[in-house]
Amino acid sequence: MDHPAADRPAAADHPAADHPAAHRPAAHRSRGFADLVAEGAAVPTEGWDFSWFEGRATEARPSWRYARSMAGRLGGATAALDLQTGGGEVLDFALGTAAPEAPVLTVATEGWPPNVAKATALLRPRGVAVVASPDDAPLPFADRTFDLVVSRHPVRPDWPEITRVLTPGGTYFAQHVGPASVFELVEHFLGPQPEATREGRHPDRERAEAEAAGLEIVDLRAERLRVEFHDIAAVVHFLRKVVWMVPGFTVEAYGPQLRALHERIESEGPFVAHSTRHLFEARRPRR
Repeated sequence: MDHPAADRPAAADHPAADHPAAHRPAAHRSRGFADLVAEGAAVPTEGWDFSWFEGRATEARPSWRYARSMAGRLGGATAALDLQTGGGEVLDFALGTAAPEAPVLTVATEGWPPNVAKATALLRPRGVAVVASPDDAPLPFADRTFDLVVSRHPVRPDWPEITRVLTPGGTYFAQHVGPASVFELVEHFLGPQPEATREGRHPDRERAEAEAAGLEIVDLRAERLRVEFHDIAAVVHFLRKVVWMVPGFTVEAYGPQLRALHERIESEGPFVAHSTRHLFEARRPRR
């Protein structure tokens, strides 16, 4: 459910439930517009735990089951780096699944201060150091440090930096958000978007950028996945949490669009959109 301009975990992407969420009607639809909007506006947005959306929004899971696949990669690594870990939930799940074969050294980066604190509290018991590092800054690590770099929904992969910190033969294994992800919802609020915006984060472009940085592409797979919002509270909370979807979103600024969408859900059922995801695996050559 992430905007191509900045890719973060999606609303139904609970890391511990790496499978399709059950599609079932929400029990919240009988409540009024004002109550639902107020609830969506009051839910805390820290971290990347999306369990609040259970029964209110669903997203089909990519077939490759990234969190579990990531756990398998961690089990074979010596030194691992998780880029833009969010609240640390995905890495925590993957390390728990990989234990006791987790890497001797595991480090995570995160750029948003509330998530740095949340990830530190969650990952410190597993021996993971969380480094506060802006998403657009050079990675604060020496050359050839990690034999595995992972990331789930990075803002924008810095391919030269990823290549630099990988050991020769090291692997980058990530799930990216693709082009025009959940744009049915984006365009309800913002209107039709330019083609250049819709095509941002295209996997073919990322392949070319990764190869230009010196990486060899091992695997690249893309899927388009069904997303459903069952009530307007889920929409409000989602847009507050995933702030790059509709920049500057507030309930007051987008009241008419919210009411129109609420009435549509009431009369037609869940609002349907589609997320795009691609699995990206690349390797730094040994030479």
